[in-house]
Amino acid sequence: MGMFWDMGTDITPRLQAISFLKDVPGRAMKAAGKETTWFSIPAGKPLFLAGEPADTLYFVMSGTLGIFRQGPHGKTEFIGHIRSGEPAGEMSLFQGGIDLTGDGLPNDAPHNSSVYAIRDTELVGVSRKGWDRMVRAEPELLESMIRIIITRLGKPMERVAGAAPKVFALVATSPTIDLSLRARALKQACDRLGKKCIVVTNRQGDGKPAAYFDELEKTHDVVILVSTIGDSAWYRLSTRQADRIWVVGRADAHPSHPLMPDDESPARALKLVDVILLHHAEDRPGAPASRWLSAAGASRIFHWSGMEGEDCNRLARIMCGVSVGVILSGGGARAYSHIGVVKALRELGIPIDFAGGASMGSVVAACVAMGWSDEEIEQRIRKAFVDSNPLGDYHLPVVGMVKGARVNHRLKEHFGEVDICDLKVPFFCTSTNLTSGSSRIHRTGLLREALRATISLPGILPPVVDGKDVLVDGAVLNNFPADVMRDLHRGLVIGSDVTRQPENMDVEEFANPPGFFQWVFKNGFSSAPPIAGLLMRAATIRADTQFGHDMTDVLILPDMADVQLRDWKIYEETVQAGYEATINALKDKNIKAISGAA
Repeated sequence: MGMFWDMGTDITPRLQAISFLKDVPGRAMKAAGKETTWFSIPAGKPLFLAGEPADTLYFVMSGTLGIFRQGPHGKTEFIGHIRSGEPAGEMSLFQGGIDLTGDGLPNDAPHNSSVYAIRDTELVGVSRKGWDRMVRAEPELLESMIRIIITRLGKPMERVAGAAPKVFALVATSPTIDLSLRARALKQACDRLGKKCIVVTNRQGDGKPAAYFDELEKTHDVVILVSTIGDSAWYRLSTRQADRIWVVGRADAHPSHPLMPDDESPARALKLVDVILLHHAEDRPGAPASRWLSAAGASRIFHWSGMEGEDCNRLARIMCGVSVGVILSGGGARAYSHIGVVKALRELGIPIDFAGGASMGSVVAACVAMGWSDEEIEQRIRKAFVDSNPLGDYHLPVVGMVKGARVNHRLKEHFGEVDICDLKVPFFCTSTNLTSGSSRIHRTGLLREALRATISLPGILPPVVDGKDVLVDGAVLNNFPADVMRDLHRGLVIGSDVTRQPENMDVEEFANPPGFFQWVFKNGFSSAPPIAGLLMRAATIRADTQFGHDMTDVLILPDMADVQLRDWKIYEETVQAGYEATINALKDKNIKAISGAA
């Protein structure tokens, strides 16, 4: 469908079909129709781009739009969908309608986001003059539009929750995959979550017009379109209609590259693609998961073992927009409290579908992503950090106080050669790139290497050199990356931040510091000197102690004032503080809603 404009036809009947405008008197509607255009844009094309002048309010008649913005890390970020009957461009139009200069004329304001057609979309565009005529005739329109603007400008969690993807195209990479059976399992899991889901195959959907899919969206929470990769009309139609494409492959196979044929699917062009790898007990390993990610041009990868069970339930929660992401801050030994957070969440039956963090919080998040039990997490953390000082190989510093050999050995001992893409639970951690002065988000590559970068506190551990990049602790720029977790999924975010409170530092250690050899003579090489605490505190302190807090649905703040960042031996009390803080933070919450239970 090419773009077309119709300026001559009476648009009034189309305006009257928009439920948002149903109370506008016919006379005012007819007058506004003279200031209105009806047009269509094909999937993948922009309606408008950020920075362009805003002088029109749009309403989606059929199809779906997607909102995109330039993120803080320099990449384009997907914000959410605008569906049939909803307005687009309203915020910039309203800003542009304000007289800022006092000359009695509205000032133009550029769009602050870009909007693309996710699928073939019909719209009507109402000029500012036409909108003013309708508002004068029906003043309550203004109140309704203000509510929409407040919702879209509100907390990121509210904006995202209302704009979650609804239409998923499941495309099989092999005819040996019984995708209809998998789709039915997902539907049953969605049903258990209290969501209305429908599975559509080529027999039901092939050749249907856009209005058919619009109706499915209106009457269902989740629509699953089932197809097989290939040059067929249904494959092209299903991928063009999808908000998100899930490429389903066998973990014992090797993907072709590229995995999918060239087409104009906007979901592919905008990287709204995920890979689902199916695992069977007797399968021999095939290509690395990272190769599947690259071949599909995907942004996320999930693993599905068996037919039903936790993996299937996790995918259903993601489909239904009720997945749970847990974000854990850095904070040295204070991060032991995150272990208590994880224990409490599991006891309460709250799933962890995504895990991430910065610095030492990333280490605990990685334990969760490995699928370890509470007992195994405790055993490994004790061995790696509590029983002996991981930062005990001090030497006269050149780029770090310690050699880092102990840390490298322990990361390899516990995380081995595991790739981030192979983890049971999707995971990320952040480091700070001193070369570019920006954050790096680690979502692929060896897990132990990503962890080594994110815990490289400047001045203590030597940095990690990756090509021309010098990577240090993620806490330097973003110690609580709830914003990254918010971009990773469309569900709930639970965050635990242990650096909000000031540390009770021993002032005497810094008022009259001993010399290096005096310290060693008195304390030996097994204890961290005061400079270690000084550097750790300097690296994790933040000018904005509230950063990221408004991006969480549940915020956990363990009482850590009496625990120093280098108190590696204080384990039980720190874990217990995290456990108690989690129970307290959730005691007034709807646990069933958080856990995704019906």
